[in-house]
Formats: sequence, structure tokens, C-alpha cells
Amino acid sequence: MTPHKRSRQRCKSSSRSVCWKPLKALLKAKSLLVSSLKVKCALVSVSDKGGIAEFCGELSKNGVKIISSGGTYKLLSENKIPCVSVESVTGFPEMLEGRLKTLHPKLHGGILAKRNKEHLGQLKGQGIEPIDLVVVNLYPFRETVTKKGATLEDAIENIDIGGPALIRAAAKNHESVGIVVDPSQYGKVLKDLIANKFGLSQGMKKELCAQAFAHTAFYDSLVAQYLNSKYLQEKFPQKLTIALERMRELRYGENPHQKAVLYAKPLESGNLIDCGQLNGKELSYNNYMDCDAAISIAKDFEEPCAAIIKHANPCGVASAKTISEAFKKAYECDPLSAFGGIIALNRACDIATAKQITAFFNEVVIAPQYDAPALDELRTKKNLRVLLLENFPKETAGVIMRPIEGGALCQDKDLGGEEKWQNVSGTDATKAEMEDLRFAWKVVRHVKSNAIVIAKGNATIGIGGGVTSRVDATELAIRKAGERAKAGVLASDAYFPFKDSIELAAKAGIRCIAEPGGSVNDAQVIEEAKKHKIALYFTGTRHFRH
Repeated sequence: MTPHKRSRQRCKSSSRSVCWKPLKALLKAKSLLVSSLKVKCALVSVSDKGGIAEFCGELSKNGVKIISSGGTYKLLSENKIPCVSVESVTGFPEMLEGRLKTLHPKLHGGILAKRNKEHLGQLKGQGIEPIDLVVVNLYPFRETVTKKGATLEDAIENIDIGGPALIRAAAKNHESVGIVVDPSQYGKVLKDLIANKFGLSQGMKKELCAQAFAHTAFYDSLVAQYLNSKYLQEKFPQKLTIALERMRELRYGENPHQKAVLYAKPLESGNLIDCGQLNGKELSYNNYMDCDAAISIAKDFEEPCAAIIKHANPCGVASAKTISEAFKKAYECDPLSAFGGIIALNRACDIATAKQITAFFNEVVIAPQYDAPALDELRTKKNLRVLLLENFPKETAGVIMRPIEGGALCQDKDLGGEEKWQNVSGTDATKAEMEDLRFAWKVVRHVKSNAIVIAKGNATIGIGGGVTSRVDATELAIRKAGERAKAGVLASDAYFPFKDSIELAAKAGIRCIAEPGGSVNDAQVIEEAKKHKIALYFTGTRHFRH
């Protein structure tokens, strides 16, 4: 689902969320008198017109004067809701192709004035009427820039100027003025008005104020992000604004006692959040984390690839001529750890692969397509989450961010770097061994440090990761590989600080090793590799992953 479709879906649902019948009944029961109303004048200028006629109808019935502009004025008039135009209040016409409508002292003065003797006196002297309620939502900038074929000119013309100014003015003066920025707020605002004889409570005004500033900040962040991509293309700007929108509340976080929600980047698509779910329970926090790791590996390969993930670490990765063969080899790496795993396939899931997946317990499977028989087979497991990630993305450059106490760290994605492979032991790898070595080197950068990957036949056969010493990671990978390690290849995400890992690799029958090099003990490591006739390659690039 594209960001534009997601946005339209939210707009429609928010408009539908206003339930009018109970509100009308409450209005009738209260029998409010016009003379007791505190909200006497409202300014209404909305881009999303869902629910606005009903909302303004209730305001009008209770004696609220409505000032409106452009399309909003036309809609209200067509619905026979009494209103006056902005132009009749300001005495100034809309101009500059609609760029100038509401930026006028007769509107902003009525919004910004404190309700004290001095300010009200100044308003009276200038013939300005106080405005007690502002209902504004903004030009559809996000919807515009995420449409296929949208131009820069389209984007510029959908940057709202008057709207944010009205919202900020009303929010600043929230002690006296209510500010409504979204159709989903209409219901609660009317309820509060009814409960307080049509004078908004201070609690509601404060709530609306905070939501209004969040609304304009989010909007401005989208504009800044878009224009940075077009004009500056700064990877690490001096001021970083990030627009995130809450998509859903999750059952819990990493653990049941932790609350968690999912946020989306509105201008991005073709990612995990866009996945369609074809079967199974809702994704959990940990599912999302593991799915992200699984997709990251699978999309790193051009060939058919299957990756099985547990706790954000791969427990099996393989590439082959068919996706079914790739999955079989990935599973055989570590069947014990694969139980309850997250599976990512970079090719369509066929019936042969589906039957392998349903043969044991799994949490999630992600693929760009499912053959009909395969989907039927996967659906026999009612709790298996089956995700469809269409147009499976290729690995691309970008920036990743990690929050830390008091701030955040940002860095380039690790896409491999400028690697310069150098044979330092004098023993050469065969063509097949070199292919396996490059496969292992690609996988190892997806494993938590300290990381060791042993591979054979374009498949992992032993993975050791997330431990605090390199020799322990080596021992773990060798133990996982067992007898299969013989004649295998090994990749290490960082240099070997001592020769001990080379000794262990030699005992296990490892034939080739790739590592960055750069240790003060490189000479000892190289000598140990020469001693055992191991083909040792320095790549010149480290792949730590924390």
C-alpha cells in the first residue's frame, strides 16, 4: 500500500468516525439557549471536507456565526448552512491563484486577541470581531508528492501558508480559542461544547492546542524532508526533522510489560510497513524487528535467496537456482534454531517451498508473490503470518538512525564499502571456494558482532554471532557446522586479534578465510594461515553490527 493510499484510507476512516445521531440527541436534550453560548464565531477553512457540513450544521443550529473561505464556503452554502465569506469580513478579495485568502488582520486579530479589556477594546476600535473557534486542515501535500508523476510545481502549490498561520495563531491563544485540525476531532469537540453550554472546556482547549502544534510540525517536517531531497540532498543536515505517523498500537513491546506502537514514514513506500498480510495473527514488536532483518538479507542477493531469522540474527541463509532449493539449504544450516523463525524469500513462494515451511513451526513468511497452491498450503497454519511484499526492494543506499539517551546516531547503511580483496597467505582459493567466500562475506555483515559465518555451496552451514570475543564466535560457528565445516570457507566481520581462531578453523578443516585485516597481530595470523595452507584474504573493510 502506497503512502498516498494509506493517507486516503486514514482520512476516510477519520471522517466516518464522527457519530452524529447521539450528538443530535444530546443537543436536543440539553435545549441550549443561544444567549448562553460561549463560542459565538467560528472560522472554517478546510481541504479535507469529510464531515464538515454536519459539524458546521450543529454549530449553526446553536447560534455560532460561521466565516468560511473558497470551497468550504461553497459546500456549506450548498448544504444551506448559514455562513459568511472571508472576503466579506476582510474586505479584501482572494488573489494570487488562491495563495492569499486568510492572511489578514481582521481574521488573525480576532483569533490572537486575549479576552481582556485592553485587547477587546483594540478589536472594537478596528471593527474586528473575536473568533472563538478555528477549524482548519491543510493542503494535501503528502498525498500530492506521493502520487505517481507528481512534479515539483505540484508540490510547491500544495505547501499551505495561510492554514498553518491560522492554526498556530489559534493554538497560541488556546486559553480563549479552540483549534480543530482533523475531522476525527469533530465528535469530541461537539461533545465538549454540549457539556459546557457551547463553551469549550480548558482541558479540551489544551488538548487541541498540543495536537495542533504537532499537526503543523508534522506537516512542515514533510515539506522540509521533500525539499531537502530536491534542493539540498544533504545526507546529514544541520537540523534534522523526521515525520512519523502512528499506524497502530501493538500488543506489547519486546516483553509483555512494555507498551509499543508502530510508526510509518509517510513519504516512503515499498517496505515492511507496506506489506499486505494474507494470513495469521497481527505482527508483534519482535516480529517487525526480525522481519526487517530478514528482508535486509534477502534483498541483498540477486539470485533466489531464502533467509531464516531468530532474534534479528540469521540462523540460515542460502541462494540457489530455485527458491525451494534455497530454502532447503537455509533450513539445513541450523534446524534447531530455525524453529519459530522469520522467513524471507526474494522470489515467489511455490508449493514445494510452502510445504517445507509448514513442516515445522514458523512465525512469519515474507515473499514478493505466492502461487495459489502455496498460499493455500500456508493458510493451513492459521497463526502463520503470511506477508506479501510486492516489488521486493533492492538494497539501496540510505541513512539509518538509532536513538540513544539524549539524542540519536545516524550513519550510512553498510552496503559493503570499497572492498579490495588481497590474498595474504600465498594459497589461492578455487573458483568455487571464492564464490562461497564472497557469499559468506555478504552474509556476515548481517550478523551481530562478533560475527563468524561458515559456508559451503552458497549456503551457511555454521553461524556464530552476538558474542563478546571473536574466538568464541569462531567456536560457536564451528560447533554449529560440525563435520560439514571440512572444506568450507569462513568469513569474519572484523579482524582476528590473535591466531587462535585460525588454529580452530584449521582443525575444523576450513580451507579459505576472509577478514578485513588491520590487527597489530596480522603477521601472526598470516603465518598461522600459511602453516595450514589456508587461503587467507584481507578485504580492507570491516562490518561491525551492533
